[in-house]
Amino acid sequence: MAMPTLNQLTDIRHYYNSGATKSYSFRKQQLQKLRDVVIAHEQEIYEALFADLKKSPEECWITENGFLLAEINNTIKKLESWMAPKKVPTNLMNLPSKSFIYSEPLGIVLIISPWNYPFQLLLTPLVGAMAAGNCVVLKSSEFAPATAAIMQKMISQTFDEKYISITQQDGATIIPAMMNHFSFDHIFYTGSTQVGKIIYEMAAKNLVPVTLELGGKSPCVVEQEVNVKVAARRIVMTKFSNAGQMCVAPDYILVHTSVKDLLVQEMKNAILEFYGDDASLNENYGKIINEKQFDRLSQYLQQGTVVQGGKTDRTKLYIEPTLLEDVAMNTTIMTDEIFGPLLPVIPFTEMSEALAIIEQRKNPLAFYVFTSNKQKEEQWLQSVAFGGGCVNNAALHLTNHQLPFGGRGFSGTGSYHGKFSFDTFSHKKSVMKTPLWFDPAMKYPPMKGKMKLLKWLIR
Repeated sequence: MAMPTLNQLTDIRHYYNSGATKSYSFRKQQLQKLRDVVIAHEQEIYEALFADLKKSPEECWITENGFLLAEINNTIKKLESWMAPKKVPTNLMNLPSKSFIYSEPLGIVLIISPWNYPFQLLLTPLVGAMAAGNCVVLKSSEFAPATAAIMQKMISQTFDEKYISITQQDGATIIPAMMNHFSFDHIFYTGSTQVGKIIYEMAAKNLVPVTLELGGKSPCVVEQEVNVKVAARRIVMTKFSNAGQMCVAPDYILVHTSVKDLLVQEMKNAILEFYGDDASLNENYGKIINEKQFDRLSQYLQQGTVVQGGKTDRTKLYIEPTLLEDVAMNTTIMTDEIFGPLLPVIPFTEMSEALAIIEQRKNPLAFYVFTSNKQKEEQWLQSVAFGGGCVNNAALHLTNHQLPFGGRGFSGTGSYHGKFSFDTFSHKKSVMKTPLWFDPAMKYPPMKGKMKLLKWLIR
């Protein structure tokens, strides 16, 4: 649909206020409908993601529609228990009262998605919003038009637009138009830090809470005590997935000098094994989303020594998996989030050197450390502030819905996945229930002479 008008947004508010979305049976039924429509359009989803990003069906399943279906299935399975009021202990002063936490929906939620994982990064938050009992306005990315079109078809055919509506118009126009004329109850945005600041500022005018899933410079540390071949393969697999256009991809490598040359050689071997001599012909290697991003990434190739890759083809939006050395710390490849298939490799000798580099690019969305030394592992985890991460792996922490996914500081605020999504889109309402049969006089004025008792009760 086009941008929702103020009247349409008001209709959504009336529908939410009717209470139609709040029952367990309604929420479960709607989640089942979402699951069914995703399954029914599996092939069309593959075709759309190939058109936008040259993703293979296997990559789509792991990172897009299969990822989403796993989220839906887990949510349906756990929904009833998530919705149930949670009994919590009651302090001595309030006995024999009983205390509970109720989860209630926030109301009307706006979810804004990026172009790099255009399917699941719009619909995975939707699962949490639906599970929590909200009405939702979805804003898909106009930069992935084929995927936006199939999602528009699926959502429009499956759900009442007073419950879930979707639009794919230009974000710079439609988002301010909606936010300045209608007060949403929550904004969920995934994208760049620059745009995230604008969303945050607009939301603050009406004190609208936000979840911001942003990006940043996610470092990957490779220590000297490590299986270098395994580390190289795991780094290459995640860095060049989706042609590097992933918010949690390793952005740069900090490798101990003693194993730097071996790591570079093993990463070269892995690139050749995974993508062949010409990655442009490989069905498992994607393309850059558009010419604007291609041109931005191409400029980075001049900011270091290319030791692997470096070939480009603007007509195909192709940039070869590329490793760079001799990269200066003040270049834009080391100050901006790369978001593409270029990987700087930076040697270090002392941990303090590497930490100083990370500190200049603080609060990354993700952090990865490869080491067999448990003491160093713990040192790294305690020394770096980051959103989430892995030890001896990269990026795959986000596939575990038992873990919250989100950033901190410049990489975002709030988290989601699994029950964390349900909690993000719920208000936790405190309720204490007190019986009428017990009403001791000591609770009431006059209070003089009751200090000893009060100190015993409240401590």
